[in-house]
Amino acid sequence: MKFLSDLYDTANGLVIEHLGEMGPLIVAGALGVLLIIVALPSILFPKKDPLDKLKEDRLGNDTADTPRALRRGGKDERLDRFAQYLEPQDQAAFTAVQLQLVRAGYRSKGAVQTFHFAQFALGIAGLLLGTLYVVIAGGGSAQSSILSVLIPGGVGYYAPKYWVQRRVQNRIDEITSGFPDSLDLMLVCVEAGQSLDQAIIRVAREIRTGYPALSEEFEIVAYEMKAGKDKTRVLRDMGERVGIQDVNSFVTTLIQSATFGTSIAEALRVYADEMRDKRVMRAEEKANKLPTKLTLGTMMFCLPPLLIILIGPSVYGIAMNLQGGVGP
Repeated sequence: MKFLSDLYDTANGLVIEHLGEMGPLIVAGALGVLLIIVALPSILFPKKDPLDKLKEDRLGNDTADTPRALRRGGKDERLDRFAQYLEPQDQAAFTAVQLQLVRAGYRSKGAVQTFHFAQFALGIAGLLLGTLYVVIAGGGSAQSSILSVLIPGGVGYYAPKYWVQRRVQNRIDEITSGFPDSLDLMLVCVEAGQSLDQAIIRVAREIRTGYPALSEEFEIVAYEMKAGKDKTRVLRDMGERVGIQDVNSFVTTLIQSATFGTSIAEALRVYADEMRDKRVMRAEEKANKLPTKLTLGTMMFCLPPLLIILIGPSVYGIAMNLQGGVGP
């Protein structure tokens, strides 16, 4: 027992000497993370029970035709086993996360699980990298060691959320930029005699190269209309998915036109003119902001060198005179 006690004291002293006062806690955390990593393969890739395998062989391919098997097509079954940990249990929170991912372009059934798993995995990876850095670098205070471990973990945890937000903003910019052109094309198709459904399909095909996000939204609308879903519900779902005020106003215009029996072509013509005016206003707004941004850049990068050139020799001469030297 004395030998074990001396060994423990020696090891504890070495850990504190190299990692600081928080060394034992860091080592305990690293061992816990290591045990989790060792246990993950057996949890994620369990061996199939021989009885289940025998049952599947006896049933043959009948289970592949069940509706449940079809519903699982877009999900990762390995993550589906941990749905209670990788999905918000509150329905409102789950719907909010799912809507955010849909607006970012991730529409699969397992998108929410994949998103939370990415947060968990990258957070653990950041903690491991921070711990490895502290172990290799050594030294430093306990506070700096803790920050060196927690900051990479926090960065890894919030990286997927930042990526999704960037994707959402890029899609919003792309849809906002291409929406006026799509309305002009839709107006031409409707005035040429096509129905609204045919016009949406044609517009989605024509703008696929320039605005793929907007084309995808129009294709979803076209497919839902072909499936027999109510046109009003389809348009409202599009406005909810996109989350852009211009698109919501367009959806409201079409619904009102269909409700009151007015001409869809006339409604499209008026709204397309309005969208073109709004695009010109956005361009003018950006142009008006440009002088202010250039002024800030000029003050930051041009004014300091100019002051150094103009005032620098005088300051140098005054300093030399104060020291008893001879100025330039």
